[in-house]
Parts: sequence; structure tokens; C-alpha cells
Amino acid sequence: MNAPSESTFEAAIRSYWQVRDAQAAKQIASGRLDAGSRGAVTGGGHLNAVASLLEDLFVENGIPRQAIKRTASIELPGFYRPTKKWDLVVIDHGKLVAAIELKSQVGPSFGNNFNNRTEEAIGNAVDVWRAYEEGTFGAVRPWLGYVFLLEEAPKSTTPVRIAKTVFPVERVFDNTSYKDRYRILCQRLVRERLYDAACFVTSSRTPDSPIHQPDAELSFSTLRAAIAGRAAFVKALK
Repeated sequence: MNAPSESTFEAAIRSYWQVRDAQAAKQIASGRLDAGSRGAVTGGGHLNAVASLLEDLFVENGIPRQAIKRTASIELPGFYRPTKKWDLVVIDHGKLVAAIELKSQVGPSFGNNFNNRTEEAIGNAVDVWRAYEEGTFGAVRPWLGYVFLLEEAPKSTTPVRIAKTVFPVERVFDNTSYKDRYRILCQRLVRERLYDAACFVTSSRTPDSPIHQPDAELSFSTLRAAIAGRAAFVKALK
């Protein structure tokens, strides 16, 4: 097996759009159309290629493939709710090696969905850490990863106004686009230790358009190194 590379990662990101287009075409052919662009998203599996690449990264670093779950046994217990499905879960020798969430957002409703994605990301992590504090996952601290793909489009890259509030908004959000805000979100998720690693990438739906990784701290190479470090830590525990 060849080690996943930057070109492999970019191919996995581009496959996202191919899957969306294929699902939309399938719905058109069947005569069952969802409202707006929903036909392209109701089929699921858009980020399967990215999940497969992450699985290969763990295997490359010595984690048995049978320890990696992507379709079944992906529920983890929580504290504020009974369970939550993650997109990729790694459990080896009874230890929670990793849990990774894969999310995306495409237009046109960037503004309507930004707060929802933010609340999901924060809430999912808080739920796991509170469960860990209660001893749910044993003595070994879990490892959480977050991957976010944003559509590169005028509405996601143009600065948007901030609603007036009674108290001042942090200056870091001044004159920011949704692309900027997602970068800030992912950066702070890692720096505040809600997630151990995150990858933020943007891509246009235009075929063969460039893949952007706006922040080195949130790049695929950084995520790859973090996964290697986690795998080495877990192997050392054995």
C-alpha cells in the first residue's frame, strides 16, 4: 500500500463533488427531486474517499485495519446523550485510539449553516470529554479529529457584516468571510484542546480547480503527523 500523499488527499477532496453530482443525476433520472440542491446531499457518503484515506493512514502507522470502523460500531457513548455516531472510530485492544468527524458545507446558505456547524463541532467534543471525565473510556485519554470541507465560492469568500450585539464582538472576526470564520473555528477547536487535530480545506465545484489549505496548522500534512503520533502512543502502551 502506498502511503497517502498530498495528491491522494486532493483526489479524495475532488471525489466529493463527483459523488454529489452522481447522486443528483440519479435523483433526476428517478424522477424524485428534492428541493434545491438537496438531491445532491441526501444520498450520503460524500466524504467516503477522505475517510478511506484516513483509514489508510492509521494502517500505515501500525493500527490493524480490523480496528477501524466506518459503517458499523461507530457509535460512542456520551454524557449529555446516550450515543453519537462518528464518521471514523478506531478501537484497538479496548482503547479508543481515535474518533474523527467529517463535515462539509456548500452554498448557497453559508450564513444559515455556519452556527449549526459550529455548535455541532463544539458540542460533540464537549460530550466526549465529559464522558471521559466520568471514566467511560477508561484511563487512556481519547483522541479526536475534525475534517471540514468548505465550498470555495463568492458567498463563502466575501466578507460579511456582523450583526449588532449589546457587547463587543472579538476583533478577530472583523471583516471576515465564512471561509475566514471556519478557519478561526477549526484553529480554536485545536488550540482549546476540544480536538487533537483538525484539517480545514476549501474547494470549488469546478472540475480540476485548485484545492486550498488556508492554514498550515490545519493542513493535511499536520493531520497526518498527528495520526502518526497517536498511533505511536497507543502502540507504546501495549
